[in-house]
Amino acid sequence: MLQVTKKLCKLNKMKQTKHDIKRLFLFAGYDKDGIIDDSLVYYVKHLSLFGDVVLFTDCDCSAQELDKVKSYCMYASAARHGEYDFGSYKRAYLWATENLNLQDYDFVYLVNDSVYGPFFDLGKYFQEMESWNSDAFGMVDKIGGHGPHIQSWFIGMRPSVFLSAWFDEFIKSVKHEQKKSDVAVIYETGFSRKLNAHKIPYKCIYSVRGRGVYNKVRALYNKKMPFMKKVAFIRHDGGLAGQIKYVLNHLSPELREIILKSAYRVYGTDVVGGVLTRGRFANAIRKIKYALKKVIKGQI
Repeated sequence: MLQVTKKLCKLNKMKQTKHDIKRLFLFAGYDKDGIIDDSLVYYVKHLSLFGDVVLFTDCDCSAQELDKVKSYCMYASAARHGEYDFGSYKRAYLWATENLNLQDYDFVYLVNDSVYGPFFDLGKYFQEMESWNSDAFGMVDKIGGHGPHIQSWFIGMRPSVFLSAWFDEFIKSVKHEQKKSDVAVIYETGFSRKLNAHKIPYKCIYSVRGRGVYNKVRALYNKKMPFMKKVAFIRHDGGLAGQIKYVLNHLSPELREIILKSAYRVYGTDVVGGVLTRGRFANAIRKIKYALKKVIKGQI
């Protein structure tokens, strides 16, 4: 705990020396149980060291739950709307336009809680992204699928984007979609298509193909990716056990405990416990079974 406290103090000093950079984080959250767990608090706390946070969660949280993050947020609210992350981004954006002057900000970020972390000091990532000659940028550029795009769990924008009429129209157009896959096509890849249509180049720190951000947990950690997708715990029927354990073993005891507590609650004791206790041989068998299942379904 002392080590983490010292780290937070160091980050706070970093923020205090950068008053000339104003960031706004529009944060989208979701929890099936309507809980603000420690992993979300940890993430929001670290973001708050670098800018202002406006949080909306797509679930019904009690006031007591929201109180866990209110000291780190300009505003925090919760309501089940069924529009997924972009619905929360929309609500955070609308609150910001009504209560803040967006022209005061140098950067606006769209971030969500589909990941665990951060594992490393975020300051260097902001410094890198904001040094680029790009009006839009992000953590991960996904190659393949419905087309190259910035993955929507971490997107950054300069005023030329977040103050534009087309972005205002785009974010306000978000509505409930029948299929989650439609959300990805219309809004996630749709945002990058809008950038392309307006001849706005974008850049990301990491570039992955297909579902690499979900499946290459260890490789991305070794490349200093500061986050891990939460669903890694249930990917490939638990076949990512070795990679997940590798990452967890490299984290501070505090952060490891926070992640495991969250994962046990969200995915269940049997699932997470199986991932953590499975040996190399058992994990190899699990991977083979998963691959065979994909072959039978014609997906390989």
